[in-house]
Amino acid sequence: MQIIDPHTHVWKNDPRFPWPVENKNPPEEDRSAEMLLELMAAHGVEKTVLVQVIAYRWDNSYVVDSIQRYPDKFMGVGRVNPQDPAAADHVSEWAEKGIHGVRLSPAVGEAGDWFTDASMMDPIFARAESLGVPLLLLTRPPRLRDLMPLLDRHPELNLVVDHMADCSPDDTEGRRLLTDLARYPHVTIKISHTWSISAQGYPWTDTHGLVQDVYQAFGGRRIMWGTDWPVSQDKAEYGQTLSVVQDEFSRFIAAEDMEWVLGKTALSLWSFGQ
Repeated sequence: MQIIDPHTHVWKNDPRFPWPVENKNPPEEDRSAEMLLELMAAHGVEKTVLVQVIAYRWDNSYVVDSIQRYPDKFMGVGRVNPQDPAAADHVSEWAEKGIHGVRLSPAVGEAGDWFTDASMMDPIFARAESLGVPLLLLTRPPRLRDLMPLLDRHPELNLVVDHMADCSPDDTEGRRLLTDLARYPHVTIKISHTWSISAQGYPWTDTHGLVQDVYQAFGGRRIMWGTDWPVSQDKAEYGQTLSVVQDEFSRFIAAEDMEWVLGKTALSLWSFGQ
């Protein structure tokens, strides 16, 4: 069984990859591609998708560099400024450099209301759709209402909702909004961040009902795990983000579906040169 991690972040304090001027407090410690490769090897993770960390803002150069140095191990998802009129063209430009996907992070509330502006969003969604690259969405459940009209207008886009939209286990309406997305055949959910939304310690049992509902709604071929390393490390060891899937979720995820959750779903979106 191939284990593919579809969600990690890397960064490095290196003048070749400068922090943007607006980032006044960049990370002090590196979380480099090489550090990640060591963890992957120790836990049997074959490949991973590098998701551009927000600290670099719109310059995806370190992700590109990591992909170029380890093409058999990494693929990457970049960021573009969604409020830039040229955002769609930037998606294409980064795709030409090896980035396979774009991530948007609309907050809930006024700060994220740009997501409701069709003149901004439609070009980005259309470009990702035409390029055949996934669009990753980091947000919370209320913003999923604004996502649905975009999905109606871009039915062939592969849309990935990161971390189950950080839906709280006791958020009944959020759970409904999340599972209602199953009617869109090209929507995939990452069943990650159980360590973040839980009020308990490992194995974060209070989140398992939410994961089970998402599995029942989407099926094994449209969900996938993810470590979110190194964001996860304050609450979860790298290995725990994998073992909770293998040891705990296996109680309700069928064995044939587990192959998809741990690897095949990610490989359907990111080919890693295959």
